[in-house]
Amino acid sequence: MKEFQVRPTPDDPRLSVPVTGIDHEGHSVTTDVVAERPLTLFLNAREIVTMMTIGDHPDLLAIGFLLNQGMLRPDDEITGIDYDDDIQTIVVRTARETNYEDKLKKKVQTSGCAQGTVFGDLMDELEGIELPADARITTTWLYQLTRKINTEPSLYLKAGAIHGCVLCEEDRPLVYMEDVGRHNAIDKIAGYMFLNSVEPGNKIFYTTGRLTSEMVIKCVKMRVPILVSRSGFTAWGVELARQSGLTLIGRARGKRFVCLSGAERVVFDADTTTMDEEDRKHSRKGSMNMAD
Repeated sequence: MKEFQVRPTPDDPRLSVPVTGIDHEGHSVTTDVVAERPLTLFLNAREIVTMMTIGDHPDLLAIGFLLNQGMLRPDDEITGIDYDDDIQTIVVRTARETNYEDKLKKKVQTSGCAQGTVFGDLMDELEGIELPADARITTTWLYQLTRKINTEPSLYLKAGAIHGCVLCEEDRPLVYMEDVGRHNAIDKIAGYMFLNSVEPGNKIFYTTGRLTSEMVIKCVKMRVPILVSRSGFTAWGVELARQSGLTLIGRARGKRFVCLSGAERVVFDADTTTMDEEDRKHSRKGSMNMAD
């Protein structure tokens, strides 16, 4: 796959809107804000959930959500994906009959933004997953990835208030998705991997959001062995990563990072004495309107 096979489309007028207001000095300002809209997901004849999303790639979001909730199996045959923009509904149809009445009754509210949920006993499913021990990430790849991702035009840099997730291989960002919740962005990538039969064992997953239990669970279920974030950790996220054998790297900014799980996969091959700290204008603290 080539770099940025899928990339953000910050100029898509559906994804952000200009809003007027005043700044800290009382001056009139116009700034771009992220648009969000509901998307109601059906699996065959059963309504599953209504998600808040920016609205791009609804098919990938639907498939990835169902996979990461254990409602779609890796060997399921999808017979149809019907999306209606007017009523903001998507229906995923499978050859296998599905009934998740019991699973829908048992749900755990997670720390994810925009009402992230994990249905059933997903953590129990992690016990049978073995991530490849021979996967590697070099510090050279890590530094190149963070630079490429942070400088790629994105809705985050245009309007802020959004999370990004990127599927990578070595030093190449392959699939870059954004959404109002990081769990939506990771689900879109899961959907892309499923529909395009992408091999996960040699991949690196990058996120702008916190390394929470939810992110770890989804990354392990996707069989991606290395998870990187420019943000921090939660204690449960670290514990689950260690139990699952996932490499967990956080606070990755400029030449700095912290690895709290799976350090044996990290190869230190970069000379940090020749590197500068992260450029302030790429610090991803706000929108482009505030970066100047």
